Amino acid sequence: MLVTAAPGHRVPMAGEPRKYIEPAPGEPVEVPDNSYYQRRLISGELVEVEPSNAKQSGAKPAAKRGAK
Repeated sequence: MLVTAAPGHRVPMAGEPRKYIEPAPGEPVEVPDNSYYQRRLISGELVEVEPSNAKQSGAKPAAKRGAK
C-alpha cells in the first residue's frame, strides 16, 4: 500500500527506526500491508495514498531488507 505521513508526523519504517516516512510534500512510500502500518493508519499518523495520485508524484518503493 502507498502511504505518506500525516501533516506534523514523521513515522519510522518498520524494522528501520532511523528511516522515516515523511509528510507531504514528501514522496509516498510503498509499504507492506501489515499490523505495524495498519496501526499507524488507524492512529492517524499515516495517510493512504491512491495509486493514481502517486504516479503523478513519482512514489518510491519501500527499502528492501536483504541478508546482511
